[in-house]
Amino acid sequence: MPTPLEKARKDPDSMKARILNKARIIFGQYGFHGATTRMIAEEVGIDISTMYYHWGEKSDLYEAVVLDINEDLKTKLLEVENIIHGMPLAKRIEISFDIMIDYLFEHSEISNLILFRYFTKTRDESALDFHVPEVITDIARSMGMAKDRKNVPNEVRMLVLALMNAMHNFVSGEDFFRSMLKISKEEYIRLVKETLNYIFLPSFAGVRPKTEAD
Repeated sequence: MPTPLEKARKDPDSMKARILNKARIIFGQYGFHGATTRMIAEEVGIDISTMYYHWGEKSDLYEAVVLDINEDLKTKLLEVENIIHGMPLAKRIEISFDIMIDYLFEHSEISNLILFRYFTKTRDESALDFHVPEVITDIARSMGMAKDRKNVPNEVRMLVLALMNAMHNFVSGEDFFRSMLKISKEEYIRLVKETLNYIFLPSFAGVRPKTEAD
């Protein structure tokens, strides 16, 4: 029998999917403990009983959100890997940054939820977690820094963790950083890509990209 999440993903226009999409945003804004079922129901325009009918308790909906994001990330990484396969390493990194940064800015709740989950002191009771180890090994393999998922040196894992942390913080901190820099969203995204390439290309590919200052 399909799970509520499988039903929602199969029918994006269904009430289950509408609730799930709003829950992603609300949990991304307030975290598990800050978000309430009433807030989510009001965003969807339904009463709480309807939300409980489709998803059960708040923890059930949150677990579905975590799984949904995991599936989205895995799908996107596979898409990127198919695009960059066989290219020179520096080009692989540059294209990967370009695609993934655009994707994360379009779905900023992903970065918000990941940062909430790992860097706040309060945690929900869910046994589920974001599949960070899997993502790390997938990225390392795509970048040609590991032959397979089972043999990824810790030094490489740390580089990938640094990259992921930088991306999520730039995305999640957009409002704060943009107000500090006094720039548009488009300019901010361009600078994020340029900055990450400048920092990580030498580490991953031994190449220092040129900037406007050069």
